[in-house]
Amino acid sequence: MRVQGNGAASALLINGTVGVGKTTAAEAVGELLADAGVPHAVLDLDSLRQSWPAPPGDRFNFGMLLRNVRSIAANYLDAGAARLVLAGVIEQPDERRRLADAVGVELTVCRLRAGPGVLRERLTRRHEGETEALRWHLDRSGELDAILDRSTVDDFVVDTTTGPVTGIAASVVERAGWL
Repeated sequence: MRVQGNGAASALLINGTVGVGKTTAAEAVGELLADAGVPHAVLDLDSLRQSWPAPPGDRFNFGMLLRNVRSIAANYLDAGAARLVLAGVIEQPDERRRLADAVGVELTVCRLRAGPGVLRERLTRRHEGETEALRWHLDRSGELDAILDRSTVDDFVVDTTTGPVTGIAASVVERAGWL
């Protein structure tokens, strides 16, 4: 493994629209790091923002996410993690800055992309029998993809339309300079 800079810990956010494979890719990156003997932690950011109700003006509970990330990242880093692999969504440069501040280490952002047909297929499978949830996720997928197309939060992009998840994860860690 190649350690960045002076050997300091670092974080990688796997960003992208719903259904693109952020969580699956993050778990596969974690497996690659484990195979290489790299101390790390994988965090699903969606689970860290799940509380109700979200405060007014914070539709996706980003404030709660940041509070939780700050605590959890510090715990993992104190326990010896050299890499933090995050799966989640940021839409704006200010969110990137605030997330980097919360994790407390250098943050690289990888955007995953997939074709619309693939996203529709994945979301349909995920939300089988959940008509309203499927409709919301399909609408959000297009909305979020357009937002991310206009945004400047990502350092690099990896396509997830085809190929095995192990290959996608290998591309992510290679592009991040982690292995």
